[in-house]
Amino acid sequence: MAKKNMEATASDGSRAISKFHISDVIIILVLVILCSTCVIPFWHVLVKSISGDMAVMMKEVFFWPKDVTFSAYSKVFADKSMVHSMIYSVVVTLIFTLMGMVVCTCAAYPLSKKRLKGKGFFTFVLMVPMYFTAGMIPSFILMFNLNLIDSMWVLILPLIYSPYNMLVMKTYFQSTIPDSLEESAYLDGATNLQVLRKIVLPLSKPIIATLSLFYAVGRWNAYADHMYYIRSDSKRMIQYKLYLLVQGAEASISASLGDTGGASNVTTPEVLQAACIMFVSVPIIIIYPFLQKYFVKGAMVGAVKG
Repeated sequence: MAKKNMEATASDGSRAISKFHISDVIIILVLVILCSTCVIPFWHVLVKSISGDMAVMMKEVFFWPKDVTFSAYSKVFADKSMVHSMIYSVVVTLIFTLMGMVVCTCAAYPLSKKRLKGKGFFTFVLMVPMYFTAGMIPSFILMFNLNLIDSMWVLILPLIYSPYNMLVMKTYFQSTIPDSLEESAYLDGATNLQVLRKIVLPLSKPIIATLSLFYAVGRWNAYADHMYYIRSDSKRMIQYKLYLLVQGAEASISASLGDTGGASNVTTPEVLQAACIMFVSVPIIIIYPFLQKYFVKGAMVGAVKG
């Protein structure tokens, strides 16, 4: 009877609660602190983006908005080219992510196989860009000679191959996909491409989702290459457009300081910058929950590289 009571207590969870020690409290506090370091800065930016200019300039906004206004967001959406830049940025990011994953997979899969002749040499050559780069001037000359300046492809082609992502995917293939599966497929007459498409890729959803997120976030947040390669306003991605918008606001506020009463009509650059951060963060925030379950597993596999 006593044994049955103990089993019943364990099954309803009360026994687990009785084992709640001070160490568990410490772990929970540490987790809460770590979560706060991620959530609080984002919340602060959101609060600042909808607060009044004067309150932000006086450093009175911390965790709750003051003089709530959406003027910064109105200024962002007032520029009709912003919608075009947003759509253009999504298209570039999708193409970049797709092509990047194709290139990464085509490089990582052969290098993960021991039967590849010259495996060490090819691995060395493909890993060189991870440690050495040609520099900005040679890169610009190359893009100019290839007639890629001021085109969408100059934002895609130079960066679709990532040595780090290739190394992570290669490690995943070696540690997760058993050789016996591929050997049995070869005995049934499957080709290398069929093995990759029907066996390897379906079993590699975690690492594919993880690296796709790496590629998408990297392209979405980058804007430095726009400064060197893009000249047309219609071919600028949303990040660079927002960067120029913030720069213009800074110039306007500086000019208005010498004009009495002029500063009240100009959005504070700090508020505008906060609104821009929220504006460009929304797509990634929407996508991430759908990839989170794959991202955690893929990141853990990629943490040990060989």
